[in-house]
Amino acid sequence: MSPYIGRFAPSPTGLLHLGSLFTALASFLEARSRQGRWLIRIDDLDTPRNVCGANEAILSTLDVFGLHWDGSVTYQSQHQQAYQQALQQLQDQHLLYRCTCSRKNLSDLDQSNPVSESIYPNICRDKNHPQTGEYALRLRTEPYLITFNDGVQGVVSENLASQHGDFILQRKDRIIAYQLAVVVDDYLQGVNHTVRGADLLDATIKQIYLHQCLNLAMPHYLHVPVITGAQGAKLSKREFAPAVNQQNSHLILFKLLVLLQQNPPSDLKHTSVAMQLDWAIQHWNPNALNLVRSIDITNP
Repeated sequence: MSPYIGRFAPSPTGLLHLGSLFTALASFLEARSRQGRWLIRIDDLDTPRNVCGANEAILSTLDVFGLHWDGSVTYQSQHQQAYQQALQQLQDQHLLYRCTCSRKNLSDLDQSNPVSESIYPNICRDKNHPQTGEYALRLRTEPYLITFNDGVQGVVSENLASQHGDFILQRKDRIIAYQLAVVVDDYLQGVNHTVRGADLLDATIKQIYLHQCLNLAMPHYLHVPVITGAQGAKLSKREFAPAVNQQNSHLILFKLLVLLQQNPPSDLKHTSVAMQLDWAIQHWNPNALNLVRSIDITNP
């Protein structure tokens, strides 16, 4: 078997909040409990949303909580050539087409039932738009089931075409979309185990299809619950979730172990971060999270 290689890939669009740290901790514990490598990649492609200084702040927070990574930190922005090569490979297979639709165009099709951005109605699929002007690149999908066995969420099966449709790989502003970037990034880093939030389960179906199209090995997936706050909304930077308080880091770490349903002993609460992590690595049990999609932080 190949050595375990996992990763945590935050975006520098803000500081780490508790939900992000929750996922980072799960990813770290899964890797360390398997004597594997744990890598950090900064997903910095969405340049209009990047926040100055966020990279350094994210790495500092991980360090304070004892989540020390292996090797050098990598950045998506270093992989532009590889993304273009992947796009060319897909183009050579006639799997890409140019799309000039906007979100407004799609929603205006039917005001009473706006078309979901995630299920594209194939307006541009056969139009062969010229390479001039503004356009996105979409990937042609086929109507068949993609199934995978997630390490926490169990068997997941979805019809790619009817539940997702043709999806964007390069935006109109020429920024590479997350779906393509993450597949290429993981391949470049040799990542064979991906631990992330359950909100990305749908994205996984698209990424598995891309792995197939690019003839790349698919990693093992483990999708942990997302942390939700008021009104059941996922903690996120878009919803202005507050940054993790780095004071009393050992107390916050203990709280995260409780949220991860690891049942840490109460006398561990006032020990150091290092001692808590040592215990957590030895006792890590992702099965405690089986089939749980979200955890409400407002419900003690």
